[in-house]
Amino acid sequence: MNLIEQFQAGGFFMYFILAFGLLTIAFTIERFIALYATYKSTPKDFRKNILGFISRGDFKAALDYIEMSGSNTSLGRITTVGCKMRSAGAGDEALQARMDEQLSREISQTDKRTGFLAMFGNVATLFGLLGTVTGLISSFAGVAAASPVERANLLSQGISEALNSTAFGLVAAIPALVAYAIFQNRTEQIVSSLTEQASEIYHDFLFYTESHAGEEQKSGPLASSKGDEASMTRN
Repeated sequence: MNLIEQFQAGGFFMYFILAFGLLTIAFTIERFIALYATYKSTPKDFRKNILGFISRGDFKAALDYIEMSGSNTSLGRITTVGCKMRSAGAGDEALQARMDEQLSREISQTDKRTGFLAMFGNVATLFGLLGTVTGLISSFAGVAAASPVERANLLSQGISEALNSTAFGLVAAIPALVAYAIFQNRTEQIVSSLTEQASEIYHDFLFYTESHAGEEQKSGPLASSKGDEASMTRN
């Protein structure tokens, strides 16, 4: 018996198992592309360079640097929000709220559709079990009403339907659950790293922009007092 014959022998629920198997393949390809092939991270010296700009209060240069080296990265988009908020004079609470909003969007974008693989695996297993149960039910119901000559044939057909349904359900479920475990681990690594890096840059905004503002305030009165002293000396 070849694969097509085994599929046909599995009964009605085999088509549902096939549908979830195809969905598993499609989602596995999509998640691999999103989490491995096209996912980009910022350069290693990204935070160091951003620190240099925001410590001087040069948010325009920081935005230009982000556009050049990290505009298509999650951390780059989060940092862009922080630079724009700080350059507009936003306070600490507004800065945190907007950066947290962008962080949530980036996490949602990274995590989306990964959980479907676990669902596909579980549902394929359940459809296999359902096919097994219905196959056994039809087998024993047919045996009870059949003549002794037909009983063996009906019983073998029912058991064949039950076992084929179970086998194909597991064939569809196992790759889905393995792919889910791999992609979920990758997602957690990305989310953990992104959250940590975003938190570090947020605190950099708090410390360095406040320090820069404090230096400007100190330099203002000092410069004016020196000017007053010079004018008094001339007088």
